[in-house]
Formats: sequence, C-alpha cells, structure tokens
Amino acid sequence: MNQRIGIFALLQFFILTGFSQNFTWNNKQLLLNNGAVERILTFDSTSGSFGTTSLRMMSGKKDYIEKQSAEFSFLANGIRWDGFSTWRVANCESITDIDKGTGAKITLLHADTLQVEIQYIMYPNLPLVRKKVSITNLGKSEMRLESLNMEELNSTFPSTETWIYHSYGRKIHIGPYLGNWDDAVMVLHDHSKRAGMAIGNESPGVLKRTAYNLGQKVTIGLSQPGQDFPFRRWLSPGESWTSPASFIALYSGVDNGQTVLNTTVNDYVRRYMGSRLTQIPEKSVFVYNTWYPFRSNLSDTLIRGVAKAAAECGVQEFVIDDGWALNIGSKTMSNEWGMGMNYGDWQVDRGKFPEDLKATFDYIRSLGMKPGLWLSIGSATSDAKVYKDHPEWFVKNFKNKLGNLHYVADSSDFYTSCFGTDWVDYIRDVLLRLVREHGLAYAKLDLSVVTSAYVEDLRVSGCYATDHPYHKDHAESFVVIYERLLAMFDELHREAPSLFIDCTFETAGKFHLQDYAVVQHADGNWLSNFENPSPVGPLRVRQMAWWRSPAMPAGSLVVGNLAMDDPEFLFSLKSLIGTLPIVLGDPRKLNTKERAEIKKWSDWMVAMQARYDYMAFRQDLPGFGEPQDGSWDAWGRINTETKVGGIIGVFRQNALENSRTVFVPTLDPHRNYQVLEALTGKSIANLSGADLAKKGFIVSSNASFDAQIFEIRGL
Repeated sequence: MNQRIGIFALLQFFILTGFSQNFTWNNKQLLLNNGAVERILTFDSTSGSFGTTSLRMMSGKKDYIEKQSAEFSFLANGIRWDGFSTWRVANCESITDIDKGTGAKITLLHADTLQVEIQYIMYPNLPLVRKKVSITNLGKSEMRLESLNMEELNSTFPSTETWIYHSYGRKIHIGPYLGNWDDAVMVLHDHSKRAGMAIGNESPGVLKRTAYNLGQKVTIGLSQPGQDFPFRRWLSPGESWTSPASFIALYSGVDNGQTVLNTTVNDYVRRYMGSRLTQIPEKSVFVYNTWYPFRSNLSDTLIRGVAKAAAECGVQEFVIDDGWALNIGSKTMSNEWGMGMNYGDWQVDRGKFPEDLKATFDYIRSLGMKPGLWLSIGSATSDAKVYKDHPEWFVKNFKNKLGNLHYVADSSDFYTSCFGTDWVDYIRDVLLRLVREHGLAYAKLDLSVVTSAYVEDLRVSGCYATDHPYHKDHAESFVVIYERLLAMFDELHREAPSLFIDCTFETAGKFHLQDYAVVQHADGNWLSNFENPSPVGPLRVRQMAWWRSPAMPAGSLVVGNLAMDDPEFLFSLKSLIGTLPIVLGDPRKLNTKERAEIKKWSDWMVAMQARYDYMAFRQDLPGFGEPQDGSWDAWGRINTETKVGGIIGVFRQNALENSRTVFVPTLDPHRNYQVLEALTGKSIANLSGADLAKKGFIVSSNASFDAQIFEIRGL
C-alpha cells in the first residue's frame, strides 16, 4: 500500500513538473529523459555553477561524462564565460519545436549584464540531445561575442582507446583532433567499451569548430580568434543572438563507429532536423544540366533540340546553366567559358532567346520537364547596372577596394556582393521575378559569397567594410553573410514553395562542402564537376557520395558532370542513382534505341520513388567500404520507416573476384522479401528480412566494370 502511494505521488510530481515534456526541474537538477537517453544537469546555488553531471543511455549503465563540465563557453569582450561562472537561474520552462521535439529551456543570469538561455531538445525514441545557446547583452555598452561553444563536456573517452571518425565520419584519427568545415558530424568510438557518441555541428560552412583534446574534453561550436575564419558577433545593449544547434547522439554495443551514422544520426537528420529534402512532396529523380559540353554557348534553338532529346530519355528537370543572361545595355554574350561576363542584372539575352525565356520554358514544360536556371547568387560585373547604381552593396577587400572573393583579391570587372547589405532583397526579387514571369522551378545558385574554394590567401574572404548595415567588421561578416544567405533561401521557399534551391559547394565556401546548415535551408548541393568518362567518372561519383553519406542526406547530393553521350553511360547512371542523379553531355548524340533504354531507367526510378520514397534514404551495406579501383562497392536505399523495401546498387570496379555476397539489414526480420533485378523484374531471391541481414544473396559478374541495381520488395 505504501509503495503504491509513493509511486502515485512520484507520478503526480513528474506530471506537475513537466515529465510529460521529457524533463523535470527541482531548482537544483534539470533531468532530461525521453526513455532512450538521460541527461542530468546540476545547479549549485552556492557557487552559481551549472553543467551536465551525467549523460547516459537508458539501455545501459555507462556514463559518457566523467565529471561536471563547463557546459558551454564564450568570450564577451575578451572575458571567458561558461557554466562555472557565477549564475542564478531565472527560469526553467518546457519548449517544443516544429519537428516533434520537446525539452527544456533554462535561463541563466549574471547580475544585470548578461543572460544565457540554453535549449535542450529530445526526440521520440532517439538517444540524442539537441542544443542551442542564446546570449543577451543586458549591459549598457556594446558586447563583442566570440569563441562560442554550444557544448563543452568532459567525456569518458580515453585518447588511447578512442577512434575519432571525422570528415563526415569517413576518416579515422587517433589523438587530439580539431575539426574544420568538413566536420558537420564526428564520432568518438571507444573500442574497449564498444560505445561512443556522435557529435554534430549545425553551424554554417567554414564557421564550424568541433574538437576533442587529450583531456577528453569535447567541444562543439564556432570558429575562434586565430583560426582561418573566426566567428564574431557584436551585440548592442538589449540585443540577443541565438547559436546554430549542436547535437550529441549516444550508442553502445557495436564495434564500428559509423553504425551510429547509418542509424540514429540518419534518423535524426531525416525526421527531425528540418531537412528541406523531407519537405519536398514529389522528389525528382532525374535532372539534366547544360554546362558540359555547351558552357555558355547557348541559344533557344540549341536548348530546344537538347531538351527534346533529354525528354525522350525521361529527364524530369532541365536546367539551363551559364550563358542565358546579360546585363542591361550589354550585347549578346559570346564566350566559350562564360565566366565573369554579364553578371548582376540577370536580364534574358534576347540575342540568344529572341522570344524571352518564357517561350523556351513553355517548350520545356510541354515536354513534361520542369525548367531551371543557373545564377551567380552574389556576383556582378562592372558593366551591370546594379553595380553602377549600388557599389555600396559589394564586399570591400583587405585593400579597402571593392573585391572579388571567387578567384582573385581584386578585379577590374568582376565583383562579389555582400549579404550584409540590401543586396539580399535585390537578388531575392530577381529570383522571384524569374519564378513568377517565367515559371522557374530549379535555381542553381553558384559562386563564392563568403570565401572561395579556389583561393589560398585567407585575406580574400568575407567583407572588410565597416559601414555596411548588418556587420560591423570583417570577422562579423562571416556569420552575417551565412545567416542572411540562408534566411533568403527560407524567404524564397515561403514565396515559391515548389522552387528547388541548389546551393553549390562554391557558395557554401569549400571544395565539395555540404553541411547541415545547407541541408536545412536549400534542397540540394552541387558538389562537384567530374567530367571523366566511364569507368573513372562513375567511380568518382560513388566515392563522393560515399564520402558525404550517410552523414548527409543522399537525396541532397548533386554530383556532376557525367555525360549522357558517354558510350558507357548506363554505368554512370546506375552510379548516380545513389544520389540525386544530375546528368550532362549532349543527348542529341544518342540514337532512338539509346534514348529509349535510358527512358526505361527513368521510368523505373520514378516507380521506385513512388513505391519506397528511396530518395529520402541511403545506408551502407555490410562488407562494402569506400569505392575504389580493384574492389566491389555497394549502397542501399531502403525505406527504414515503412520497411516495405527499397533499392540497392552493387558495383564491380575492376575487382579480382567475380562475385560477392550482399547483406541487407534494416528490414523487418519477420517479413518475406523478393529481390528483383531492376527493369526486367527477374526474381533473384526470396528471403525473410532476417535472412537478408544474416545470409544475404550472391551477386556475380564476369565484367571488370559492372553495375547491378535491385529492388527489394516486401511481400
């Protein structure tokens, strides 16, 4: 009887204090618990300290935190603040987000000068905690905010036993490690404990900083003074600023640190992070772009001929790359490469498109395809009216001259705009005009706006202007440019919900850079320009896809530039099915039979997408690693939500053995599945989900280079 009363009282306490929102707070401890993970944060009213004292999975006893940590840290006017500073708790309340997350927000105050709000969000059944930090300047003078770490924790991972999976979780390092822009997620894996944690950083581009040191301290935050692209934010009295999110995902009982990427991290990104890919109701599976081989030598006649051939191949979206536009008062552009000419005003070149783009777009739509365009999102040439009218909208370089971030320090005819000005409103309106007047459906937004993938001089980055309205100095320009760029993407999506935004790696800032900030605000990312014919080109595509997934959604990876007129194009196409297939080349060179064969593959991809939504998924398959010459490689795109099936691809890249056994995990072990050869529908095997995971089926090939695609269909 007494035990029942005690349990009832405890349940009442949990309900009254917010247990239904996954947390309790008793003025001393904040307990976060969603049934999968528990995080305990302790407040000491005597010292004023606040920080995590326990972090563990509910399925085990291991604590992932060694002792109370600093919890967060930052510099305010050069003075360090963290969880060990003197705080008082002003409030602790429940919070939710739009993606089914619930948790707590705790507000810390220091005298009348500083307020810190920390948000902790948890999601159903995931051993993951997401976190944001908001800082408010309560003082009477301006505050210089730098060196922000959203997470600063003392882990239990010893440096001698811990493997650090970095560079999208694909490379392994032992010992202290300081991450860079390629470390949107890292994994700390303790081999002796068969456990670890994934640490995610949702900061944009070159501002990410994720680190692990010999003291076993883990930090997730923004770049610091002395680094290549230091974060800084100036806060006026009363002004607040909220950080990007970080996340920590725990796991145990596995020997491979990449497992957490294929499971918990993958689920989080797909379901809860706010990925644009998950918000697209009808995902295209086959896109064409004109850049290779036509460069900027375009015309309405050429586009119509290429579009007709592309449509006969089953292409769904047709993107016209550089060469369609000119500046007000300019003549028709004629340049083989088309780079650095006639940018800024984005008027249709009537010398090439006499009836305007609308007529060309109408023709593309009449063929059953959606039309797209390339634009340099932040560039103008000296002959552009917008440049002449608004030179104040362009970056100042380190020489205090109007600058070019893309290739060189300064240029006589090519300039980069600053998103810390009203350029944002101008270029947004240009894009919306193209949507409304011409029916633009796909926008490939390109070239550098923060820093260049091609310039080693670190001074050629950001904006040095001190009179731009939205940033105070060079260091602050980095975060302001990123924030306003991504916010503009959000505005475009609100005004034109069906517009597909392709933010290229050049705009993101570094070679082949994709990250969670881009994933949340843009629909895709043009990652590369590989123009090698088969078999090298397809290998490079699969390598790039493997390097970036499963940390990044495969459906957001746009990997160019494989050509449709390659004699071995089907090998290329099958390799591209592991990403968002973007194809180039000249489809007019294909004969009727070749076009019809490609169309069969397009129809098959459309059918598979309708059946499984495979574009939202991608997994590693056991026993297959990084694609490389002399081996087999493979990927899976199984719908792990419904478990009704999906597709897989298996590739022989000059391997010595003629066959491999393929295992497919993540299916329903109690359900039966049929393995079908793509296109033909030929049955290869009938196995239960348990047997597909443990016994697998054999794939054979006598060709040195071969690609085989299969449907896994639930019965």
